[in-house]
Amino acid sequence: MDKPQIAVIGAGLMGHGIAYLFAAGGYRVRVQDPVREVLDQLPQRIGEICDLLGTDRATVERVSTGPSIEWAVSGAGIVIEAAPEKLALKQSIFADRERFAPRDAILASNTSALPITHIGAGLENKDRVLGAHFWNPPHLVPLVEIVLMSEANSPAADRLAAVLRAIGRHPVFVHRDIPGFIGNRLQHALKREAIALVAADVCDAETIDDVVKHGFGARLGLLGPLEQSDLVGLDLTKNIHDTLMPDLDVTPQTHPYLEALVGKGGLGMKTGKGFRRWTPEQAEEVRQRLRRALVRSAARR
Repeated sequence: MDKPQIAVIGAGLMGHGIAYLFAAGGYRVRVQDPVREVLDQLPQRIGEICDLLGTDRATVERVSTGPSIEWAVSGAGIVIEAAPEKLALKQSIFADRERFAPRDAILASNTSALPITHIGAGLENKDRVLGAHFWNPPHLVPLVEIVLMSEANSPAADRLAAVLRAIGRHPVFVHRDIPGFIGNRLQHALKREAIALVAADVCDAETIDDVVKHGFGARLGLLGPLEQSDLVGLDLTKNIHDTLMPDLDVTPQTHPYLEALVGKGGLGMKTGKGFRRWTPEQAEEVRQRLRRALVRSAARR
């Protein structure tokens, strides 16, 4: 698959960054979205990424747009779906992609949590159906989780991984199709315990964030959790687990504390209050701080 044509279904939050990645890697990209305004904004958004990362703006010229899935996937070698996290919508898109895309085209979903087995239910040829979970923002975070439903997906997964490596991403394989895959399961296991600690009045939300940012979070970019366990010794890890595991939160559904916040309209920065209170200026400072850090990280790679 030397420079296959790429199709991206959805030009929004994730789709525009995914389109940039392939175009910057020299691939021709067709982007479909049902909203004309979103498509009209795409060249500017990709151009802004070019300026941010110092990429030649000729990248923009390798991306074309249209409202039709049939047009987008015609002749494509890889099709990435980046639509909202709604199962019925994704199933409908996949049905159209299977009908119109070449029979050997890889059909991948950028879902962050929905099982690929559910998204691909009803499709005739499941061997080429994969998860391709890019992280937000995809042009700054290198990880892509490639999710397989069975061993039959391995040839398609290997083909996709080779292309992702060629455009500077770091693909990993998820060999069991489970909700949330790997990264989001780890991330939300941490969030469950964090919410439980606040709900139990152990500390406030700001303290939780300080402990992560100024404590173990400072080393997570260099040392993974199992790597760190091997470093300090599994005997020490076991001793800690013997004491800690029986006391960790095991709430089997969304924590009531989070349910109550959402029920009261506390949705986070966009409403000025979530676990913490936010002024518009504070929220923007956090966004810019994160953006600057990710850009510096991307520049070092």
